[in-house]
Amino acid sequence: MITIGKFNDLQIAAKNSDGLSLSDGHREILLPYSDVPANVEIGDNITVFVFVNKDGQTIATTKKALAQVADFACLTVVDVTEDGAYLDLGIGKDVYVPTRDQKRPMQLDESYVVYLYLDESNQRMLASSRLDRFIEEEDFEIDEGDEVSLLISEKTDLGFNAIINNRYIGLLYHNELFANLKVGEQRKGWIKKIRIEGKIDLSLQPLGYSHILDTKDVLLKELRERGGKIALGDKSTPEEIYERFQISKSAFKKAIGGLYKERIITIGDHEISIVVDSLAD
Repeated sequence: MITIGKFNDLQIAAKNSDGLSLSDGHREILLPYSDVPANVEIGDNITVFVFVNKDGQTIATTKKALAQVADFACLTVVDVTEDGAYLDLGIGKDVYVPTRDQKRPMQLDESYVVYLYLDESNQRMLASSRLDRFIEEEDFEIDEGDEVSLLISEKTDLGFNAIINNRYIGLLYHNELFANLKVGEQRKGWIKKIRIEGKIDLSLQPLGYSHILDTKDVLLKELRERGGKIALGDKSTPEEIYERFQISKSAFKKAIGGLYKERIITIGDHEISIVVDSLAD
């Protein structure tokens, strides 16, 4: 079955004056010669993106679309009209965002996180920045502590909203962030808490003691590679710690506290040092 707004694996069925006819075994669509790759023959399979053009014709392209239907993605505005905006999809065919689908009026050359969907009346792709209409809000197939993929979608008073695994939405709190985030940025994250009301709290760091064990190993390796000293200590700022190790100050202090209790390091206000015996190991 040929699916509009998606990548499809189709077979080259024939050649004609305009391009190649591609088939799923039941239906054929055109791949214009301008998009035909070299060294393909009738009978070969080819991966294409399928869309409906302005004339209502279903067309295939081998250009790499930046997103497909049912995706959340960060796309850039290339044109604005009275009725809506057009976003660059990377295939020479822009995706339309009607005014009704804009959470805030879109501006030329700005980028926005949107959801792509099909207009049921004509099968053309549309996009919406009203993300809450498309996220799943119950029956989560994730658990607290799970590693997830995040798409930073919006800055709020509390922090940053992020799309989780292209399905849900959660929040990264400002007071738990030690990195400069940007809307549209993709990050690895972890589920910190799923609240009774269905809200999801997120973290950019793994949860639990296993993370502290990993951090201890990283710190010890760095100490040995740096001759036994690191210019970070008990009173170093969260920003200094994150810039060096991409961890929170809390995680850093737990890790160095563990190494100190094991008599592997000594701790100063702005420096940690490995003891001589451990350096020899």
